[in-house]
Amino acid sequence: MAKQYETALDIGDRLRLVRVGKGLTPEEVATATGISRAAIYRYEAGNPIRVDALGKIADFFDVSIASLFGVGSEFIASAKDFFERMRQIEAVADQITALFGPVAFLLTTDNFDKLLKQLLHESVPEAAPNQQSLDKEIDQILKILYERKSAYRYRRPNIVSLVSAAELEQMLLTGLVGRYGLSDDVVSERKEAAMIEAENILRLMTDQPMGVQIGLVEDSLPGASFQILKNGPSSVVAVSPFRLGLYANIRVGVGTITSAHESVELHQKVTADLWHNSKKSVDAVERVKEIIRQHSR
Repeated sequence: MAKQYETALDIGDRLRLVRVGKGLTPEEVATATGISRAAIYRYEAGNPIRVDALGKIADFFDVSIASLFGVGSEFIASAKDFFERMRQIEAVADQITALFGPVAFLLTTDNFDKLLKQLLHESVPEAAPNQQSLDKEIDQILKILYERKSAYRYRRPNIVSLVSAAELEQMLLTGLVGRYGLSDDVVSERKEAAMIEAENILRLMTDQPMGVQIGLVEDSLPGASFQILKNGPSSVVAVSPFRLGLYANIRVGVGTITSAHESVELHQKVTADLWHNSKKSVDAVERVKEIIRQHSR
């Protein structure tokens, strides 16, 4: 019974996410589908939804019923909506396996958080359309990201992070910048910020806090970042084209979230192979120390 209740809550979350992503109010959905506004609010709150109502809403949103049930794939073209969906999934996950280059956001420092707004603004070209709406969206993205990190630090689910040695070196060489062409003084400051993150990774590897495992990958990594989020026996894969930090991208791409067995199994195999071949413990610590020494003044 509990599983059915959780499924209903998940459907409510997905309904709300799709609606917000399309810029619609509950009233507009109610008018378009012929379903009462009160019912829309109830469904989004996790109350049981009638099959015919679910079909009408799915048709109006132009999404599959399977994706609303979480058994298909969700395709999300907005960074804000993707990060919000990640926040919802992480809120109940008991294990997170993250393959991000060069640093998984949940393990970054408070200094990274302070710099992030500037990085995201830098990543948006001056010629990009709708600058005013982008400014607002960046503020919304930051709010969601900070909520995600706060929830992670409060709940402390187990996290396995695979860090690319090559991308770590690139971050130290370039600095945490949102675009090319910054002044030498700014680049120097951003290299110091990158060093703070590298030293934080080293500290986590050395101290080995409970629930945090980090592997240093010398091999090449997939082009897209992804996470495997596990909640009991259930797992989902989130593949992200969106990037934070070094040359951030919050404008272009389609994120995918799926619980399809084949996708989960294949991604688990990839991460298992990478983890098996990664440097860990003392070996990883020594390699990161070497990388840091090479880029220290």
